Amino acid sequence: MMELLDITENALEKELCDHCLGRLFAQLGHGLTNKERGKALRVFYSMAKTEDEPFEVPEASDNCSVCYNIFKELDHFASLIVEELEPFEFETFLVGTRVDPEIEENEELLWSELNVSTSKPIKSELNREIGKTVLGKIDAEPDLKRPDVKAILDTRFDTVEIELAPLFVYGRYRKLERGIPQTRWLCKKCWGKGCEHCDGKGKMYGTSVEEIVGEPLKEMSFGEDFTLHGMGREDIDAKMLGNGRPFVMEIKNPIKRSIDLDMFKEEVEVDDRVEVDSLCFVERKKIEEIKEAAVDKTYRVKIILSSNVERGKYKKVLHSLKGTKISQRTPQRVSHRRSDKVRTRELKDIRLERHEQEVSELVLRCESGTYVKELIHGDDGRTKPNLAELLGVDCDVEELDVLKVHY
Repeated sequence: MMELLDITENALEKELCDHCLGRLFAQLGHGLTNKERGKALRVFYSMAKTEDEPFEVPEASDNCSVCYNIFKELDHFASLIVEELEPFEFETFLVGTRVDPEIEENEELLWSELNVSTSKPIKSELNREIGKTVLGKIDAEPDLKRPDVKAILDTRFDTVEIELAPLFVYGRYRKLERGIPQTRWLCKKCWGKGCEHCDGKGKMYGTSVEEIVGEPLKEMSFGEDFTLHGMGREDIDAKMLGNGRPFVMEIKNPIKRSIDLDMFKEEVEVDDRVEVDSLCFVERKKIEEIKEAAVDKTYRVKIILSSNVERGKYKKVLHSLKGTKISQRTPQRVSHRRSDKVRTRELKDIRLERHEQEVSELVLRCESGTYVKELIHGDDGRTKPNLAELLGVDCDVEELDVLKVHY
């Protein structure tokens, strides 16, 4: 108690406002603002120093030696923030501040001189008090962890910087046409600038699932850009059918957040090459969830054989493959972008759907990460066992479709 009294006595000689006096003991007690704590300290000091006679409470300084009375501008600061927030749609917000370094230096010198360890920085109080004032002027709730929008006020220049949280929409997509990559494939020569190699387009393909899905959402939210996060990917020449591939579309700096997802679906499906469903708003953590999910996939593959194989032999070979562990060295077609190593995957099911002369269709269910094309043709022995080797004929994959992602 005496230590608190001594520090308070020394602090009262520094011409402090109630905010800066109370903040010296911000870590002591709960339920009071620093301003209320400062007023209480003045009363406490006066009562402790005066016995059996009326006491006078020292008044707060009109010219605080630490903050220069910055707390008198709370309403002004809040009005600046509210004005800057006007164009944006949001449900949660957070206020941050940048303070004159001289004020922060004044505060640190005071802490050192008074030898206090129970204080908190002025920025934390400004953030809270300005935020409370903003709260009274807008229809939104504060969120300290994941706000839709963060307003950073520079108290020196009366400027406000707005940071918008991305918008995340989960769904599943079906790719109904071959020859479309999942994501934008920038030209390796110019990296998007446009050159002779890419006919000035800056990319190697006219469009992608990412663009077909992302552009409508970007326009509806008035966002700046978009990124598709998919649960794996299918080859460019493969269709993605069945229940669709899970994805999260991330929209950067969206001005509008209350998107009509039914209308979004309609806008996407104006392009009849892609369909989406199961749409809903999600948090960022959903991206990690779908990226880390290791789920089975069911495929249909159309194969051209170099010569006919008797149906009985064919079925016997397929039966021997069912439930087998497949050893796959990194395929030649992706070796330029993936490390060269051997992966083991399980072929959980495989059956013959059609077999006519040199043409056959298989449906197979594989463990996540299985290279299906290489399982069929062998990749010059890099995948073992493989269908071509067991049948004793060359097998070329003519078509590959993903029928189901088991998620």
